Amino acid sequence: MKNWFARLFGSSSPTDADRPRSSAHTPQRAPEPATAAAIDIDLAFHRWLAGQVSHAGETKDALILDELARLARGPQSAAELVPRVPAVIPQLLRSLREEGMSATELARQVAQDVTLVAEVIREVNSPWYRPTAPVCTIEGALMLLGQNGLRMLLARVAFRPVISAQTGRLARQAAPQLWRQSEKCALAASLAAPRHGADAFEACLAGLTRNVGLVVALRLIDQVDSAGRLPQSASFAHALHETARTLSARIATQWELPPPVASAILQSGQPGGPPLAQALRTGERLATLRVLLDANVEGAQDAADRLAPEERRLFDKLDDGED
Repeated sequence: MKNWFARLFGSSSPTDADRPRSSAHTPQRAPEPATAAAIDIDLAFHRWLAGQVSHAGETKDALILDELARLARGPQSAAELVPRVPAVIPQLLRSLREEGMSATELARQVAQDVTLVAEVIREVNSPWYRPTAPVCTIEGALMLLGQNGLRMLLARVAFRPVISAQTGRLARQAAPQLWRQSEKCALAASLAAPRHGADAFEACLAGLTRNVGLVVALRLIDQVDSAGRLPQSASFAHALHETARTLSARIATQWELPPPVASAILQSGQPGGPPLAQALRTGERLATLRVLLDANVEGAQDAADRLAPEERRLFDKLDDGED
């Protein structure tokens, strides 16, 4: 997986993801947005994520964070802990960059992967696209999706096994929730991108990649603690998610995604930053709040009610009945 993104998007260059970071034990946290004042979204998500697989003790907190910091210094090892994408995906993304590529040829390439065919058909018949009649062929689906829609769909198909195909008690239990949040983050970030002056597809990629480091962290916890228990303290939760953010950015660089993607992931935890980081930060917050609200987590409804009108409109698009 390391090199195919480079062939699709051009050679990578050094990014902020390669620069030294502060220790994982003393992360620099951005202030919580005023719109979410009723709830610490990140902490609530952390505590909800593992469900019953949790404990209050902190005996292995330092060990877990030290191991994650070690992986962040050697992201190639971390990248090897997640699955690779289907071989047809890079071929299709490469074709989308070629001038004059016909819909017939794209349809032929999509048809090589039965799972991808099912995903494309399912996508175009979803409420998001609202076709006037059911779409049953690849050719009809591609006509409705368009190139940008197909690129985003392929990105989701590529990253789904990275997030959702996990082993280990904790990682396996958390995977469905993580994937759901990742999909909504990608959608929200891509929708927010034009307002921030960012590229929508890069925002989608950043949203899908954002949780890769957290997946690695959960797999590491399963290795450290065979019971897969997730420490629940606020200090551990914030340190874990900040270190996972750094790890996601460095894995994105290792995979040679477009350089702005890794930088956006790294900088989305801080106020300000480049347009793509701002779009991703909006996507992260709204997607996390959406899954917490859908799970009836206390305080989520109050936080949603505090959203500004423009963000509320975007938030409502993340409802399962809308996306």
